[in-house]
Amino acid sequence: MNPIHTTTPENTGVTESLAQDSLETYDNLYAKKGYGTLDYPVNARYLDLHKSYLNWIRWHWHEEMEILIVDQGVAVVSTDDDTYLIRPGQGLIINQNVMHCIHAQDKKQCTFHSLVFHPDYIFGHKSNYLQTQYLLPVQNYQLFKVFFLDESAPWHERMLKTLTEVIEVNMTKHFGYEIVTKGYLCHFWAELLRQLPQTESVPSPRVPQDEQRVKEAMLFIRTHHAQPLTLQEIADSIHVSKSECCRCFSRTLQMSPFEYLMKYRIYESTKKLMDPEQDFSSIADLALSVGFNNTSYYNKLFKKFLGCTPTYYRTHKVLHQEPERGTLSYYL
Repeated sequence: MNPIHTTTPENTGVTESLAQDSLETYDNLYAKKGYGTLDYPVNARYLDLHKSYLNWIRWHWHEEMEILIVDQGVAVVSTDDDTYLIRPGQGLIINQNVMHCIHAQDKKQCTFHSLVFHPDYIFGHKSNYLQTQYLLPVQNYQLFKVFFLDESAPWHERMLKTLTEVIEVNMTKHFGYEIVTKGYLCHFWAELLRQLPQTESVPSPRVPQDEQRVKEAMLFIRTHHAQPLTLQEIADSIHVSKSECCRCFSRTLQMSPFEYLMKYRIYESTKKLMDPEQDFSSIADLALSVGFNNTSYYNKLFKKFLGCTPTYYRTHKVLHQEPERGTLSYYL
């Protein structure tokens, strides 16, 4: 597969600017914005996991389809029911609204290109024959959540080549790249459909119950993380018992609701440490602002997750912008 070129005269600095733009891409667990525009819902970017928070892109989902093609290192992509190791030259297609997270294997260097686009760009916004015939089968989770591309078959190579072309034209942005992109995406979509199991009828998209519950609980935690929260309140937010809530999190994220809450609070505190407009008179005030009423416990968890104290983090990691922690962007 041909490498993706991003250093043409017209594109000098594009990779760097896209990497910076990506800092807000996953700020919401459910990302409603950030992937192109309504008229052109396509976005290609180059990401370096070594510059992300804990080398992670946290659990999230979005209405757009996403394709990852690894450049260096090994990316570990997890969904609610499986994990994939993506090596250089390999790719992964992630369907719409599929919850996933990404991290670098063993916290080593890992870079990749990400292509995110909404199928509306191919099929339009109105219901029509093309949507029924060609869009709904792909949106059906029972047939397709992710597709792993490892060049083991000729059609893998064809899809990777097409996707690489899409990424390149969107990184260089020569005149007419939007039209070229649509042509490539149509070829990609037709190839994808040929590889899906054929069914006589097309059922509506269905999100597994565990995944749907955890998504709702994650959004509840995001909104209320700074308040005193109990397991009962988290369980009540998704209308299940405490034990069932724990089982849903365990089956989907491989962690408990409480562990997710603690990690999310620590994540929010690091964002505040990096914000020059945030001025906390003490670590106790900082801890309280993200839901910790015990400063010692906050310091203990902060050191457990980040390997240093909040004061050291701000002084040495943030102010000096160390590569492995200097650019805070993603988590969980």
